[in-house]
Amino acid sequence: MKNLSCSVALAGMLFVTCAHSQTDLTSLTASEAAAKIRAGDITSEALTRAFIERAKAHQDLHAFITLNEEGALKAAKAADAAAKRKKWKGPLHGVPVVLKDNIHVAGLPNSAGTPALRDFVPKNDAPVAGKLLRAGAIVLGKTNMHELAFGITSNNAAFGAVENPYDAKRIAGGSSGGNGSAIAARLAPAGLGTDTGGSVRIPASLDGIMALRPTVGRYPQAGITPISHTRDTAGPMARSVEDLALLDAVVTGTKARLIPARLRGLRLGVPRAMYADIDPETARVMEGALARLKAEGVVLIEADVPNLVDLNNKVSFPIALYEVTQDLPAYLKRYHTGVDFSTLAGKTASPDVHGLFAALLKGEPPSVPKKVYREAIKKFRPQLKAAYAGYFKQHKVAAIVFPTTPLPASPIGDDKDTELNGKRVPTFSTFIRNTDPGSNAGIPGLTIPAGLTRSGLPVGMELDGPANSDRKLLAIGLALEKTLGPLPAPKL
Repeated sequence: MKNLSCSVALAGMLFVTCAHSQTDLTSLTASEAAAKIRAGDITSEALTRAFIERAKAHQDLHAFITLNEEGALKAAKAADAAAKRKKWKGPLHGVPVVLKDNIHVAGLPNSAGTPALRDFVPKNDAPVAGKLLRAGAIVLGKTNMHELAFGITSNNAAFGAVENPYDAKRIAGGSSGGNGSAIAARLAPAGLGTDTGGSVRIPASLDGIMALRPTVGRYPQAGITPISHTRDTAGPMARSVEDLALLDAVVTGTKARLIPARLRGLRLGVPRAMYADIDPETARVMEGALARLKAEGVVLIEADVPNLVDLNNKVSFPIALYEVTQDLPAYLKRYHTGVDFSTLAGKTASPDVHGLFAALLKGEPPSVPKKVYREAIKKFRPQLKAAYAGYFKQHKVAAIVFPTTPLPASPIGDDKDTELNGKRVPTFSTFIRNTDPGSNAGIPGLTIPAGLTRSGLPVGMELDGPANSDRKLLAIGLALEKTLGPLPAPKL
């Protein structure tokens, strides 16, 4: 029987027992799993147990901070009981998902990857989590992350360095690194992370999965440990664009069915400045992917977004570093965490985060004066948004396409700097170089796998579209996913 493991025995009579193997179950996407549960082909309990056992077998990846074994199995049994009565909660009925450990789930710790919040247990779900649960999803666990979401390596000194399933000596990316590692390693089918400057897209790119950064404001942000109310957003992560579209529809209440975009005649901008000084293998994979898109009839328009780097520099850190000193203390107080900003900063464990928060607490550089912040908000961010809007209109393109990161996953430990083209370069600013500008403009960004380097590391391709073009971007992603094909699973 296809996709079944069977055993045959004799005990007075011949009998055959068949069950889905754990490998088969954990290879399912969220959409596939939901369909099989609804058809009665599998149970939620069997699926959830398979993911739990695989997660326990691969604890060395440090993908989870909290594995919700008891709660997930209880919810799975309830889902199966409801399924027998044909009582379906929604499109995710019985499907286990993961959430980054800065998104509140009632009754589960929400550490945000930092020691001072290790014992903070929210009483209520974040709205984005609540929407998934009301649609029938089961919380498999809360995932590891770069401490307080302030970094891209997820080398967390308190909860362990998240490992890349394609090479355990390399970073999983961040700050949603636990999600990236867990989903790529088949410890979970899909989940929600958060993104301020690239934090769902960078780990998705480095771990060979998909992620969507929605248009800012499209997802509710309450109940999520913040950095910046201007820049933060939750976003789905998965192994298929279909799953991203499913989670996006659940969170936003979208009802319309999504169909793949027509590629012939589709116009995409190619900003070559974003391809400059990138890793040779990243360049090879990207050029190969662009050639395949062109062969499918995609029209590639080579043009750069004007003044992008300068405008982004005037927006990026001035907003994030000012707003975190306002938004994070307000969050700590609003949700009765029992921790103030000073205590939180003092107990940070990761050296890069500890140094930054110590400086912010003292008002030292890189702290941002209010005047600089106000200018970033009122002058330069509107100019950045206008630059993107003008580009899309002038060149009549649906999106721009570029390498999500300039290089594949770096070795774990390259927290301050890493090697690119024979030089040591700053790790953080290099990895966010291409994802950050769209973040600051608040536009949607979708990353999908473009291929593997010769050494077997994933390379991500990003598409950024106009504000509120999220579903159109996902429709393009559905079509491109078929053209580029899936990546082989990591060999664990």
